Amino acid sequence: MSGVLLLNATYEPMRVLPLHRAVVLVLQDKAEIVEQCDGMIRSESLAIARPKVIRLLYFVKIPFKKKVPLSNKTVLIRDGFKCAYCGEKARTIDHVFPKSKGGAHEWTNVVAACQPCNQKKGNRTLEQMGWKLPFKPDRPAMKKWVVVERVDKSWEPYLIGAVS
Repeated sequence: MSGVLLLNATYEPMRVLPLHRAVVLVLQDKAEIVEQCDGMIRSESLAIARPKVIRLLYFVKIPFKKKVPLSNKTVLIRDGFKCAYCGEKARTIDHVFPKSKGGAHEWTNVVAACQPCNQKKGNRTLEQMGWKLPFKPDRPAMKKWVVVERVDKSWEPYLIGAVS
């Protein structure tokens, strides 16, 4: 994995950086290596450990948006890439109350769905299908929202509680 998890000075996850940018922050004494991979990064006059997780040495206040934007990707992340109807791997989203019947495109009306369930449900309501949702869909809190697509196992202690 070439990405490096960047933590704020308070150990809050901020984003995933390219390896090159992480090394530059460490060399400029703006960050420290918290966890490292096997191997070294070498130049003619220097060798440093290959970072896996780095932490800024100063606090950066991040201006968070008040609302998480609604998109297919954010719905899939919110629902853990699991179909709300059968629990299998989800790749699409579904409107709980169909748009064709006046359903809104909003957080409380969209869930992650696998292709077979999405097609089977079509433009019918849950009542018509005899289905029930295992949870109430809602907007995630922005202050806890960190999008990390590929999670290295060593990052998990820093991400627990950071993703709602």
